[in-house]
Amino acid sequence: MQIALHAGAHATDEDRLITCLRKNRVPLARSRVGVPPPSSYRKLLRDIFNTAQDGGLASDSRALVLDAIGETAGLDRLVLSNQGFFGSPKMALSGSSLYPAAEARIDLLQRIFDEDEITLFLGLRNPAMFLPALLGDTPFATVDALLRGGDPAELRWSHLVARIRVAFPHMPVTVWCHEDTPLIWGRILREMAGTQDAVTLDGEFAFVAEIMTPTGFQRLTDHLAAHPELTAAQKQDVLAGFLDQHAIKDCIEVELDVRGWSPGIIDQITDIYDAELDRMRRIDGVHVIAP
Repeated sequence: MQIALHAGAHATDEDRLITCLRKNRVPLARSRVGVPPPSSYRKLLRDIFNTAQDGGLASDSRALVLDAIGETAGLDRLVLSNQGFFGSPKMALSGSSLYPAAEARIDLLQRIFDEDEITLFLGLRNPAMFLPALLGDTPFATVDALLRGGDPAELRWSHLVARIRVAFPHMPVTVWCHEDTPLIWGRILREMAGTQDAVTLDGEFAFVAEIMTPTGFQRLTDHLAAHPELTAAQKQDVLAGFLDQHAIKDCIEVELDVRGWSPGIIDQITDIYDAELDRMRRIDGVHVIAP
């Protein structure tokens, strides 16, 4: 069986992806794709992780997980999502290294699902926004404290992805930028579900509705309904045009004010982040979803 493993990152989609796919679970089931409720496996997997650290991994771990999920017979693909697969927000950083526990957690997941083919899905976010967003879910009072002496300008998502590919060369990795999500939402959903572009998914424009004026969104949906022949790429172009005209400014422009950070530091971090996708395109086994 194929396992689509969505591991966050934290402070990106906030469970929107799995919620949207869950709304489509009936038609997806007809394509032999299962989208179980996160409550059926998140705590269980966390308990298995904790037990494995002390006493090793039980040989029946896979059976326990599938039994808890239920109704997996006949499925070709299973979509699992948890922004905590690599640890809690306070575990997201170690100096200038992102998600230092990622390899250990993936190793456990591969050992649990040793009969299956795992593909990792990971949304990325500009560290200048990612770090402040993490802060409220950690015991730290400032971003500098969260960094524990690390340099924010040295944070690289590409380093994390490269580490994962070196440790698990047979596991494909799919990544995208959180900032691009409204434009590529439908593609992310379909790639996680393993479905074709022609498959209609309920809610594939839900993310856009949050950042577009009601009038603009209505015009968008009317236009798409009037042109069912549009390809996925053409729909993306249409979406970009409507966003350019009808986006809610406050929803797409975020002002950063991090204590101790100058505008120059924020610009430097952002420039480095903007080059990350090009770096990851050059890593073997990495698929980048971008507009």
